[in-house]
Amino acid sequence: MKNRLLILAAACFLALPAAAAPRVGLVLGGGGARGAAHIGVLEVLQAQRVPIACVAGTSMGALVAGAWAAGVSPAEMRRNLGEVDWGDLFIDNPEYAEMSYRSRQIAQRYLPGSESGVVADGVRYQGGVVAGQKIKLFLNRLVGGSEFERRIERLPLPLSIIATDIGNGERVVFRDGPLSAAMRASMSVPGLLAPVEMGGRKLVDGGLVDNLPVAEIRERCQADVIIAVDVGSPLLAPEEVGSLITVSAQMIGILTQQNVARSLTLLGERDIFLQPALGDIGATDFQRHDEAADAGRRAAEAVLARLAALGVGAEAYAAWRDDLERAAPASIRIDEVQVAGLRRVNPQALARLMEVEPGDVVSARKIDRDLLRIYGDGHYQSVDYTLLGDKGRNILRVMPVEKPWGPDYLRFGISLQADDSEGSSFGLRAAYHRTWLNALGGELLYHGELGSHNRLGVNYYQPLDARQRFFFEATAGVDQERINIYENDRRIAQYKASEGRAGVWLGHNAHVFGVVRLGWLQRKQRYQRDIGDPLLPEVDAAFGGWQASLDFDRFDRMYFPTRGWSAKIAYFNSPKLDYARLDVDLRGAFAVADTVFNARVGYTGSPRGELPVFDAGRLGGFLNMTAFAPNQLLGDQLRYVGLRTEQIVGRLPLGLRGDLRIGLALEAARVQGRYSESGRDRWLDSTAIYVGGETPLGPAYLGVGRSSSGVGNIFLFIGTP
Repeated sequence: MKNRLLILAAACFLALPAAAAPRVGLVLGGGGARGAAHIGVLEVLQAQRVPIACVAGTSMGALVAGAWAAGVSPAEMRRNLGEVDWGDLFIDNPEYAEMSYRSRQIAQRYLPGSESGVVADGVRYQGGVVAGQKIKLFLNRLVGGSEFERRIERLPLPLSIIATDIGNGERVVFRDGPLSAAMRASMSVPGLLAPVEMGGRKLVDGGLVDNLPVAEIRERCQADVIIAVDVGSPLLAPEEVGSLITVSAQMIGILTQQNVARSLTLLGERDIFLQPALGDIGATDFQRHDEAADAGRRAAEAVLARLAALGVGAEAYAAWRDDLERAAPASIRIDEVQVAGLRRVNPQALARLMEVEPGDVVSARKIDRDLLRIYGDGHYQSVDYTLLGDKGRNILRVMPVEKPWGPDYLRFGISLQADDSEGSSFGLRAAYHRTWLNALGGELLYHGELGSHNRLGVNYYQPLDARQRFFFEATAGVDQERINIYENDRRIAQYKASEGRAGVWLGHNAHVFGVVRLGWLQRKQRYQRDIGDPLLPEVDAAFGGWQASLDFDRFDRMYFPTRGWSAKIAYFNSPKLDYARLDVDLRGAFAVADTVFNARVGYTGSPRGELPVFDAGRLGGFLNMTAFAPNQLLGDQLRYVGLRTEQIVGRLPLGLRGDLRIGLALEAARVQGRYSESGRDRWLDSTAIYVGGETPLGPAYLGVGRSSSGVGNIFLFIGTP
């Protein structure tokens, strides 16, 4: 009888329904580069077969949460983060070679960060140091935005992304809408990344109001168990807070820690709180993403028993994961390319920079390159895209956002120079730049400089067709500087040189390679002697001539490239003074690991007649026969060859393109038909050692040059040439 009762009880127990698995919600907090720790946590959840009912993320947590909800596995995330050049990702502009010639001209003379808009109600400024153009394109690639439009509400896993309305301080929760746009908004650190404008709001980093969105997950899916991962940076010690940057960082840190503390009070006994030991990994140490991910894995493994209790069987987990992970997409062919949202810019001017065409198979990297080239044209706050399906047709929609602080701009530049030959000099440069004066893209640039070299001028640039292949250009201006004349390495005279010039040209833009121009240049030269022998001549000449030029540039950077080449050829012919001048400058660079090799060949000469002294070829100065003073070598025929090697020994922080280099330069030149240093009729040499690189203020360098002829020079420079 007893055995029968036991059997009946067992049968009744087996007939009871199995206890339902708890609903698990996942919360991934913000912390910049420290957020890579979330990947390690996901790896452990995957190993323990823990299905997640919903996920929420802030800032870097939004990136990981959004990618995961879109079907990107933790292993793929590790690989994607490893392939990213994080230094380049926080630089908005494309490589220098991909910028239009006009944009390169502006970038050479003025600091990009100085651009301010001139609008009806005053001066308007950029929203952040970094606009986030490349970051947004990276997010598109990460979540598969080049395959089809990824929207939050269509993801297989309920997702919430947190941002902050910088206008009123409200917490903004994305539960629908474009996925990558929400991720980008949540990551907009105030002051560093420009806000994202959506629905009339300006959105910034969600960490300001909810860095660990526990309440959102509790509400979103009524989670029985919440796994919350906090990767926030600790506050700075009092002695570390002093500069404006550290004070701002500390303020954001305090706001973040306060809202995290409130979120932690919402966790119950069943919930799991993880705080990976990230040590000295900072919010900007993206290159240490693997270390951070490993720290996240260790934090999750420390509570392995509790996580294992949330796991399900292999079959059930496989079914959940199959719904989550995206299948490899088939090749998608583009049927149409659309441009949407332009108000001032002519769509054909934008289209001239695109290589993607109808009939092409979708390539995220090719689309990114086109969009970066468009962004580098200088007229846009951002350039994004989406891939849409319409009645069986695939439409690539390009969505540029014109700068709200344009189309008229103030620009500034600065240069500071010192050497032991000529002392110190300085220059303050400013310009008022008007763009899109008409439908073809006419521009007017008023510019001036005050300092050791004074300039005042105006430039009018008018494309002649909608795709801006051909253009007309007119310039007028006056320059004034002092030029020293040397003999036997001693300054024997100084002239005050003034030049007035006016010119008109017709030109052709050869895509982004460069330009070819032909025109007439009228000049008036006046050289007045300030110091020196009264018997030395003075000059007062007015003349004009035909000018033709070719200027191609394929370097990856403006001043200190790592690869590429450039070719500049100019020919000026003056019928009145019966002379012609030819200038040729050829350069190339390549890198092996962190060592960069450069070569340059230059020539200035007179194919017809003889160059007048006021239009003579000039050598001297940094990487132009460094051992000699600027313009120390003047002559009718100049030949130059230079080789140099540079070792990259450091790189600037995120958002600041450039690196620190130690360089060695070997140079040689010969001057014939000399107007200075009349005794130097043989080949001259120069060897220089320097430290320098490209900085946010332009090139900067400090070094020393020496020649076997006995002359030497110490030099320092920073700014825009």
